[in-house]
Amino acid sequence: MKKKPRIGKIGVLCSGGDGPGMNAALRAVVRAGLSYRLEVAGIMRGYQGLIENEIVPMGPRSVSNIINRGGTILKTARSAEFRTDKGQARAVAVLKKRGIDALVVIGGDGSYLGASSLYEKWGIPTVGIPGTIDNDLHGTDQTIGCHTAINTALDAIDKVRDTAHSMERIFIIEVMGNRSGYLAMEVALAAGAEDVIVPEFKPDYQALCTNIQAGNKKGKVSWMIVTAEGGAKAEVVAQTITNMTGLETRAVVLGHVMRGGTPCGADRLLSTRLGVAAVEAIREGNFGVALGVIRDKLNIIPLADARKRDNDIYQERLRLIRMLR
Repeated sequence: MKKKPRIGKIGVLCSGGDGPGMNAALRAVVRAGLSYRLEVAGIMRGYQGLIENEIVPMGPRSVSNIINRGGTILKTARSAEFRTDKGQARAVAVLKKRGIDALVVIGGDGSYLGASSLYEKWGIPTVGIPGTIDNDLHGTDQTIGCHTAINTALDAIDKVRDTAHSMERIFIIEVMGNRSGYLAMEVALAAGAEDVIVPEFKPDYQALCTNIQAGNKKGKVSWMIVTAEGGAKAEVVAQTITNMTGLETRAVVLGHVMRGGTPCGADRLLSTRLGVAAVEAIREGNFGVALGVIRDKLNIIPLADARKRDNDIYQERLRLIRMLR
């Protein structure tokens, strides 16, 4: 049996796009680690900060009053250098120099790829916490930040709807989601939008415009269509609809506003549970894994299996959106 490495000091970092709830996860990792008498080091600016040795000691007061704050106090970044063997070798050297025995990575698909490489290629004990508003990781029902991002989008769309109805216009609302349509689908259904465009399905502009024109003839005075940024750009959709129907169509891009803001209760709870679970997984010698919650129970899978989730809910969501328009 392979002997478990002795863990005395853990590092924690945030990588990739930020999301509401990351600070709550950091708080849980730090305080859980300290409660188990581990040293905890915070790594600034993700993998790039690790390469550049931007590491600070974390104590219980380091994470005071951050559970309700959006973003991440450790900052976050994407690192092209870390994608190379040379960059990873530099990161590993820093970890060893600073006496960091295990690493907790809070992030999404690319962050998990980096954590998996550190474990598989370099033997660094790693654990992944799913921090991405896109909710596009396998092994968890929700990822940190997705609940708040949906609520932020809904708040904006509810306001746009007032104008859409008052001025009898078609509005195209672009939400985040480069390769995943999860946010767009959930937002469209919860907002009562008439249609949705996502990266997983090619947009059918002819069918869309036919439905708009049919509704217009029946007295339907406004339409709301949600599009994921990776499915189609709002300006392109709006111009296409105007050209095909002659009806005035406006585009609204929510963009990075969806990443910010105070995390909702669901995101704080998920972050806190997974932050503690990450420390406990390390203490148990469970490395190279990603954590999640499925049906309210902790779920642990290999990092290599966590990077892509099935989109089997999309067809059902799409059916409901179009039935209820």
